[in-house]
Amino acid sequence: MSSDIAIRAVSLTKGFESYEQPSHRLKRSILGLLGSLAPLPSLRRALFKRAEDCVRTFWALRGVDFEIARGETVGIIGRNGSGKSTLLQIICGTLAPTGGEVETRGRIAALLELGSGFDVEYTGRENIYMNGQLHGLSRDQIHARLEQIVEFADIGHFIDQPVKTYSSGMFVRLAFAVIAHVDADILVIDEALAVGDAFFTQKCMRFLRRFQQTGTVLFVSHDSSAVRSLCSRVIWLDRGAIRETGEARHVCTSYFEAFYRQQQGEAVSWASSEDLGENNSEVETPLRVVEPVQAQTADQRQAFIDTGKPAASLRALEADPHNLPAQRDEPLIESVQLLNEQGSPVSWVVGGERVVLRIHAKRPQSGASPVFAFFVKDRLGQPLFGDDTSLTSVNDDVALPSARTFDAEFVFDMPILPPGDYAFTALVVEQGDAAAAVRDCWHDALIVKSESTSVSTGLVGVPMSNVALFVRDAVEQA
Repeated sequence: MSSDIAIRAVSLTKGFESYEQPSHRLKRSILGLLGSLAPLPSLRRALFKRAEDCVRTFWALRGVDFEIARGETVGIIGRNGSGKSTLLQIICGTLAPTGGEVETRGRIAALLELGSGFDVEYTGRENIYMNGQLHGLSRDQIHARLEQIVEFADIGHFIDQPVKTYSSGMFVRLAFAVIAHVDADILVIDEALAVGDAFFTQKCMRFLRRFQQTGTVLFVSHDSSAVRSLCSRVIWLDRGAIRETGEARHVCTSYFEAFYRQQQGEAVSWASSEDLGENNSEVETPLRVVEPVQAQTADQRQAFIDTGKPAASLRALEADPHNLPAQRDEPLIESVQLLNEQGSPVSWVVGGERVVLRIHAKRPQSGASPVFAFFVKDRLGQPLFGDDTSLTSVNDDVALPSARTFDAEFVFDMPILPPGDYAFTALVVEQGDAAAAVRDCWHDALIVKSESTSVSTGLVGVPMSNVALFVRDAVEQA
């Protein structure tokens, strides 16, 4: 296998045998033994056929072929029973295929079904050592990373309690903490991120974003937004075979269209990707992305509207939300608050209300005037919107050099967000001539819940000023 390929499946099949009655299992064994001893070929074939008639085989996978390149993130989607978990278990080596073969290159770390690889009678600390050794680490290597694993899991004194006392969220925290520290080349995740609170999910997503820069990820989820956000390519499994593979957005759309037609009672064609014709090769024309421009003053804003060109002196903050420091080496931000118009803290929103995000922070030790910024991320760590003070001036130039603390306020109308938890990340940045330097990054400074019941199309919805429907009577001509 080429060094550029991390996972390759060739004609992969997997069948599970079942029997209508317990006696059929014994009957099959006896007929098989008699068939192997039969002197005549015709009798031998007849006995073998009768033996196979005693068993029913469910084919979870049927002729699956694919390749995943090193460093690629691939999602696997499909309805329950389509063979997704079976495929992952074969890739990880916990199941043997009935036919075909799977080749992998590199160390695999897997987070499959809840609690897999754990002994419930052992404590969390003991399970770290056992699970780490299952992933190929020596006891000394695990001991050197133990504190980091315990800190990542963040389950407190339960780390020394038997795993059988853990909640499902604690199971996932401990399992993910281990696989995050085993220096894996391939990461396999099966719906594990559906369990756990918003803070831990954000921590996992930050790890996954960093891991994607160097490693290979195989991700199974029913959450289409997670698949679209994380994966560059998607494999759609249907009844054990690959129905379609390609760009994440296109395949997810095809999958939900087929599911909708099936829910409406229409016959969904069971076709291979070669039989889909133009629909399979159709590619959406990409939209031209225009970077937003912020005016520093009302005059500059009006000039931009009149001319269509921004002021040459304006330069937005350059900070990658997926490449921010994980540790707070110089904690400058002291508080982050989301307030309503009356100044009361806000913990949940419905969309459309006027809010104020207030960041209170100290001046960096360098003495430079800081730039404040924030990002709002969904539970998958995908940035939805944000802003910064890089284009905002301070009126009092006399007081600025002696200021020790700063308050930044962002006043805006909340967009309409799908129901769920959303995390605010606050930043203090020094923006020089070359590039911006992040001095402090407070991940998950706020977790706000959206309770919206209105439907938003896309990642966020825009609060409408007015939505109206008019009916005009026809005027009869004389």
